[in-house]
Amino acid sequence: MTDKNQVILIDDEQAVRMAISQTLALEEFNVTEFASTQGVLEKLALDWPGVIVSDINLPGQSGLELFERVKKIDAEIPFILITGHGDISMAVSAIRDGAYDFIEKPFSNDDFLEVVRRASEKRLLTLENRNLRLELAAQNAPGPRIIGNTPGIHRLRQALLHVADTGADILIQGETGTGKELVARYIHEHSSRRGQPFVAINCGAVPDSIMESELFGHEKGAFTDAKEQRIGKLEHANGGTLFLDEIESMPMSMQIRLLRVLEERRLERLGSNKAIDLDLRILAATKLDLKQLSEGDSFREDLYYRLNVVRVDIPPLRERKDDISLLWQHFCLVATAQYKRESETLSAARMHSLLNYDWPGNVRELRNLAERYVLMGEAGSFEFDQIIINENNPGVMTLPEQLERFEKTLLEQELMRQKGSIKDTMDALGLPRKTLYDKMRKYDLDKDLYKQ
Repeated sequence: MTDKNQVILIDDEQAVRMAISQTLALEEFNVTEFASTQGVLEKLALDWPGVIVSDINLPGQSGLELFERVKKIDAEIPFILITGHGDISMAVSAIRDGAYDFIEKPFSNDDFLEVVRRASEKRLLTLENRNLRLELAAQNAPGPRIIGNTPGIHRLRQALLHVADTGADILIQGETGTGKELVARYIHEHSSRRGQPFVAINCGAVPDSIMESELFGHEKGAFTDAKEQRIGKLEHANGGTLFLDEIESMPMSMQIRLLRVLEERRLERLGSNKAIDLDLRILAATKLDLKQLSEGDSFREDLYYRLNVVRVDIPPLRERKDDISLLWQHFCLVATAQYKRESETLSAARMHSLLNYDWPGNVRELRNLAERYVLMGEAGSFEFDQIIINENNPGVMTLPEQLERFEKTLLEQELMRQKGSIKDTMDALGLPRKTLYDKMRKYDLDKDLYKQ
C-alpha cells in the first residue's frame, strides 16, 4: 500500500464497510473507514491523493450533502456514490453536478474495483497535471524550458526553482551537450534579473591574448591596438547575469583577477585606475571536475570554492533515456516550425533504437538528429545506421528489460500518434481498455502529455 492509493469509505453498516475494505485492501488500496460523514473533511486537502466512496443514506449528514462540501475543498476529488434502487435519480443528478460515478447495490466486486481504479488513476493524473502546470507557470517567463520527466530532471528543476532567484553564484556541471547554457539561461529568466542583460562568454573559445580585454574591457590607448574605449563582458553584464562557459579553460592569470571580482564586486578596465562597482550574478559551467583540477594545480582552489557556493549537476542523456521520446517530439516540432516542413512520426522500431543508443553527444546530438530527420527523413540521416549498429550491442540490458523498453516505446509512439486518445490507441494496438490502462500505469504514461 502507498499514500497514493487512498480511499475514504463512508457507510453506516459495519458489515458492508468491512467487506468493501477487504476487497480494496486486496488490491493494495489504503482504506480509511467512517460510519458517518463526521471527521471526513478534516482528512482532505487540495493535494490529497485519493478517492471518496460514500453511501447516499447516512445518519445525520447525507452522502450528497458531504459531496457538496467536498467540492468546496477540491471539486476534482473523485466522489463515488453507493446507491440503493430508489436513490438512482439523485445519483444521476449528482453526476451532473460533478460526482465521479455511482454504483448500485448489490454490485460485483469486479465492477466496483474497476470504478475505484479509474477514479484513483484520474485523481493521480489530476495531481500530476497540477504539478506540471505549476512547473510550467514557473517557466512562463521568456526563455528556455527544461524538458523531461525522469527523476534526475525533476530533481534538477526543483533545485533550480529553489536557487534561481537567490542571487547566489552557481557552478553548473555537465558533460558536453547536456545543456549547460540552457540551464544558465533558465536560471537568469527565473530570477529578478530577467529584464537585465544575460551575457555569455566561452572561455575555451577566447584566445588567452585577448581574454583580459574581453572580460575587463580597456581604455583608449591602454595598449597598441586600443584605438577606443571598450566595455568588457563583466561590465556589460552589470545588473544582470554573466555566464562563463568552459571555466576550466580560463588562464590562471585571469582566474586570479576573476576571484577578486567575485569577492569585491568591482573591476578596473585595462589602462584605468578607476574602480567600477558591479551588481551581477556569475554562473560558471564546466564539463570537468574542478575539484580534481584544483588538486592537480590546473585550477585555482580558492576560485573553485568561491564558485562552488551552489552547484547543480545536469544528468547525461544516457542516464535519462525515458526522456528521449519527449525530447524527440519537442525537437521535431521545433524543427518543423523552423524549416516549415512536415515530419512523420518516428516508427516504434526506430525509437527503440534511439533508446538503446548511448548518446555520447547528449541532448545536442539528439536535437541535431531530429533536425536532420525533419529535413531529410530516415534515409538521409546516416546517424540512424550508426544507432542501429549500437542497438545490436545493447550492453548490460537483460532481455526482459529490452522487452519492457520496447513495449513502453510502442505505447508512447501510439499515444503520440493518436494525440492522447485512449479509444484510438486501444483500437490501433488491439488492447482492451483495462489492459491499456494497466500498462500506462506500469510505465507512468500520462495521455495528456501527448495531446496536441
